[in-house]
Amino acid sequence: MIKILDDKLQGLRSHIDEIAKDLHDLTIDIGHEQLRQTVSELRNRINEPFMFVIVGEVKAGKSSFVNALLSTGKEVCKVAPQPMTDTIQQVIWGEKEEVITINPYLKKITHPVEILKEIAIVDTPGTNTIVEHHQEITERFIPSSDLIVFVFEAKNPYRQSAWEFFDFINTEWRRKVIFVLQQKDLMAENELPINVQGVVQHAQKKGIESPQVFAVSAKLEQEGNELESGFLPLREYIREHITGGQAPVLKMKNNISTCRNLNERIGKGVADRRQQWKADKNFRKEVTEALEKQELKSLRQVAMLVENLLGGYDRITIQKEEELEEGLSFFSLLRRTIAGIFTKKANAQQWLEALAKDLDQQLHLELQSKLNDNVADLADSIQQMAKMIDLKIHQSETILRNNHEIFSEIAERRSMVMQELQETFTKFLNRPENFSADQLFPDKKPGSASIATGSGLAVVGIILAAVTKLAVFDVTGGILTAVGVLFAGFTSAAKKRKILEGYQQEIAKGRGLLETELSGKLRIYVPGIKEKIDANFEDFDAMLEKEEAQIGKLEERQGGIEGRLAEVERDLN
Repeated sequence: MIKILDDKLQGLRSHIDEIAKDLHDLTIDIGHEQLRQTVSELRNRINEPFMFVIVGEVKAGKSSFVNALLSTGKEVCKVAPQPMTDTIQQVIWGEKEEVITINPYLKKITHPVEILKEIAIVDTPGTNTIVEHHQEITERFIPSSDLIVFVFEAKNPYRQSAWEFFDFINTEWRRKVIFVLQQKDLMAENELPINVQGVVQHAQKKGIESPQVFAVSAKLEQEGNELESGFLPLREYIREHITGGQAPVLKMKNNISTCRNLNERIGKGVADRRQQWKADKNFRKEVTEALEKQELKSLRQVAMLVENLLGGYDRITIQKEEELEEGLSFFSLLRRTIAGIFTKKANAQQWLEALAKDLDQQLHLELQSKLNDNVADLADSIQQMAKMIDLKIHQSETILRNNHEIFSEIAERRSMVMQELQETFTKFLNRPENFSADQLFPDKKPGSASIATGSGLAVVGIILAAVTKLAVFDVTGGILTAVGVLFAGFTSAAKKRKILEGYQQEIAKGRGLLETELSGKLRIYVPGIKEKIDANFEDFDAMLEKEEAQIGKLEERQGGIEGRLAEVERDLN
């Protein structure tokens, strides 16, 4: 085996080690313990001997195979009639023979045997016993292995558990694999080729283009029958393809492949986070657009309400102006004056008072009718604003789920933010004070008694009715008082023009005040509700901003590692 790399390969190996360190730092930063351990194991092995992982069912002869392959004259892996390997055994070089228990599923065995300076062996329990505890194998050893040896009983190489484990590690890691049919001495010569060909075909069906299958007998090898044991072609394959010639390059390529696999998994996780962020960003955009659209709709309802009120106002005040002008004509006044002297009919002053009172009654009836017709539509529009957002919150798309392979904690954190948003918004909708209009009437409490009995959206109509009534009747009350004072000052026909002009001025002033007062208050109220709704998304917006920054950094680091891996791989070719 080549023990010393040339300067170029030394530099490339150092570069791979640096990349693996950055990958290790990345796994720490994303908080993924399993990936961190896997990369840590990879880093520890970049400069270690070639590692072979031996896999197969109980009593397939794995331990005997290892002892024969190493050919040390020692029983490196214990062999007995009953199953001995109930744990994973990592066999490595050491200055003395020692067994170190790492955990209930892993033992480290050291031997002062020269070949173990070149090859480290991982002897595993039977595949029919390790499926439940395959984590140690798949996390610690498979990613960093240089060769995986599947050992089958030559008599029956089709046992399900071994092939199921092959499917698992081949799909996940795509390492170099060979197949060994052990105990060939127990088979008839004409039957062995059938099973060898059967394994070849089975492996091809599972995606191995050119399966390497070796039939061996550990018993014959240890008895010194090297020609018949089948170990010569196996060792030649290992020397040519694993430990010699291009072996250091292949080992580095394996390291690159493992780094890339881990980095791609992180990249896929980051891509999932990016996709979730985009979905959340789009959801937030839809919320903003829905609020703006519904706000415009509500403001159009405001404009319609004000327009209808002003229309009713104009109709009544113009009608009364016509009555006033006609009643103030010379003959009308003379007739009322004479009639007042000789009969009980109303004189001119009394008529004006009656006109003012009639104006008061008709104006209030007209405006109340217009309010009743339009406030409900406006209230419904504002309620829809809140209901639409509530629906969008509950229909928001979840891509990054709590069982995500890489970012389950991020998914859980987002899930909590969304749950809190739903709960907070539900509480918001149920609180009457969120839809109150006290700021519009600091010295009054419009509809406070009714509001106390309502809840959340249910009070919107009450609030609007109170707001509009107070605005309308405050304005019209002032107009009618001014008109009453104006009429009370009437003493002669000479003041006819002054009365008409005064009436017109008061009506025009009242109209303008009604428009600005009502429109102004409602145009404050509607955006105010929108802003209160939008304020519920403060924590969500903070999450989006933080997530965007974190994703950007992760993408940059993950992409940088991928680029450097590709560069080293090009230099190795």
